[in-house]
Amino acid sequence: MATGEERERRIILAKPLTVGEETDVDYRAPNPLQLVFSLFRNVLPGSDLTKFQLPPLFNLPKSQLQCFGESVYSTATDMLSRCNSSENPHDRFIAVVAWSISTVRPLVFGVAPYNPILGETHHVSSGNLNVLLEQVSHHPPVSALHATDEEENVELIWCHHPSPKFNGTSVEAEVQGKRQLKLLKRGETYVMNSPTLSMRFLPGPAADWVGNVRIQCQETGLEAELCYRSSSFLWRKGNHRSIKGKIFESSSLKTLYEIDGHWDRIVSVKDINHGKFTVMYNAKEVLSGLSAPIVKDLREVWASESAVVWSELSQGILSKNWEKAREEKKAVEEKQRELLRERESKGETWVPKHFSVSYCKEGGWDCSPIQQKVPPAPIDVPL
Repeated sequence: MATGEERERRIILAKPLTVGEETDVDYRAPNPLQLVFSLFRNVLPGSDLTKFQLPPLFNLPKSQLQCFGESVYSTATDMLSRCNSSENPHDRFIAVVAWSISTVRPLVFGVAPYNPILGETHHVSSGNLNVLLEQVSHHPPVSALHATDEEENVELIWCHHPSPKFNGTSVEAEVQGKRQLKLLKRGETYVMNSPTLSMRFLPGPAADWVGNVRIQCQETGLEAELCYRSSSFLWRKGNHRSIKGKIFESSSLKTLYEIDGHWDRIVSVKDINHGKFTVMYNAKEVLSGLSAPIVKDLREVWASESAVVWSELSQGILSKNWEKAREEKKAVEEKQRELLRERESKGETWVPKHFSVSYCKEGGWDCSPIQQKVPPAPIDVPL
């Protein structure tokens, strides 16, 4: 196993998943369906998988924290600036819906990212957009995200709490929590949720996004309802990764626009009043040819950085050295148990460094950033 000093020096940043290039990923599990069946043979339907530990063979070489971050900072087209560019509130709302669709990324069946450790961070800049994530709770797993772009006057605040369950022939992870996109110079806040992750074993293996997403803006009086669908049979291409929805007035419930298409291809919007169709989102333009972030200043990278914490495990997976991967994963987990024992012996409670966190039964988890602006990061996305 690598020493602590070597761990801090090594950083492994895997490429983001991109549309149309799902075979071009850093790692893909061999015989995934057979492996998945063997993994879940002793798991009862309805079981909560929050504390379920995956062997390294089932892991992507990156943390879930990095995956959340990629959905914000890793795009070939700047979708966020489009949300701010129009003087028309309807056009801005359509742009926000398109941006929301762009945060949905393709999945690889049979593998999943690492569960982030408590206090793990991921700090990346893409142009003027600075993004910071922190794992603010381990059991249950809760991730917080804060992103700011001072030039565009945009702010993002997310709180994610995935809740995976085994249903016998599938695993579904409802991503609970609130996403906020703030267009500060417009005085508008857009509140939305996330679709549900579904990994299906039968009748055909598939990993996809399903369920309903609602987007609301109180200041403009507009709302959107989106429905993500996946066909149980991959030859039914019409339904595979389809998305349908509408944009309507909150007060009158009058439908203004209809949305239709496929989130991994083209999504169009129809103006009900004029009957005009417009392409609002082109996944190939936004999600093709994405590159992994690069380290700009190694000395400024925090020890809590996701790509540092998991670097040796990621290296083991990428080199398919499974003995090394198992040792490194065990080392990270044992270190966390040791830190927990230390805190308990001292009567200490762990507190997040970058977010204030609260929980209530009615509203769930809420994460508020401590700093007003996210500083530039030592890790950068190549433009």
